[in-house]
Amino acid sequence: MFKTTLAAACATLFAGSALAQVPAGYPADYQKIIDGARKEGKLVIYGATDSKATQPLIKDFSALYPGITVEYNDMNSTEVYNRFISEVAAGGNTADAMWSSAMDLQMRLASDGYALAYKSVEASKIPGWAIWDDKAYGTTFEPAAIVYNKRLVDAKEVPQTHADFTKLIQQPKFKDKVTTYDIEKSGVGFMFMTQDARENPKFQDLENAFGVAKVRVQSSTGTMMERISSGENLIGYNVLGSYALVRAKTDPSIGVVLPKDYTLVMSRVFFINKAAKNVNAAKLWLDYMLSHRGQTIIANDSKLFAIRADVTGETTSAELIKQIGKDNIKPVPVHPILLQFLGPAKRMAFLKQWKETAGKK
Repeated sequence: MFKTTLAAACATLFAGSALAQVPAGYPADYQKIIDGARKEGKLVIYGATDSKATQPLIKDFSALYPGITVEYNDMNSTEVYNRFISEVAAGGNTADAMWSSAMDLQMRLASDGYALAYKSVEASKIPGWAIWDDKAYGTTFEPAAIVYNKRLVDAKEVPQTHADFTKLIQQPKFKDKVTTYDIEKSGVGFMFMTQDARENPKFQDLENAFGVAKVRVQSSTGTMMERISSGENLIGYNVLGSYALVRAKTDPSIGVVLPKDYTLVMSRVFFINKAAKNVNAAKLWLDYMLSHRGQTIIANDSKLFAIRADVTGETTSAELIKQIGKDNIKPVPVHPILLQFLGPAKRMAFLKQWKETAGKK
């Protein structure tokens, strides 16, 4: 993932009748937040979402609320966390809001007191498991997928469950040809793998199978898909399904499986910095992202899977649930339970086990 800064700036200053209107159904006093955001004139977000996926949201937000410049800083999920922590510790300027796929790292920050309590006007429209303490909000509904090379993996070989995958990658054909996230460097990779350890009763067998295959690890989804597409790797595990399904539409080499025994679903967590300089703009952005309009953009333009049940389209929670079945969807909750593996002792023990099994060369 490349570091970029996107700025969506207004071209003109609006006066009187041209002021942004309070969205339909919002309380009348919401105008105070809109006016406050316009006075601030800026919003700084640190995020682990690709800039390409974020651009449609910034463009639409800027059309809806002209006069507010959105500065989006694109990093990987571990960088998002480390940069925020280091800037806060140094007492310098930092983000007004944080938006990351590393749900556990986001929950650590929120539960450690960095998140502002703000009940979004749109809170009732998203699942209860996606909100914690009016501070942390899930914004997407993205599956963890198995991705494979359609040219080099026979249709009969394609695994449909985690047990199938475990068995498949131990075959000689897949040695040095399997990829997944580097769970030491990728926050979302570590989070997915620890959730697998909770959901999969045969997780130890999976780790051992990775060791047999001599798994190749990467820190980004893009790198994994490039290597699978080229044939350098044949199959990838826990790849972000939102990115993979979009790639599969234009890349005939890419095949995607959402496991039928269970499919983990990640939600990009957003919170407002309690010390945000542009707090009204941050509130406005959160409400926009969770609104029907914002979620429609997330689904149909950003292709990140809308979390709201009332949004239609291919990349929505409703469509995913229809495809896999409600009982097989395992959403990762926006909750401090995610901190279970982040304690130094537990994290080190998990990584040690990984290195001794999956990571052995």
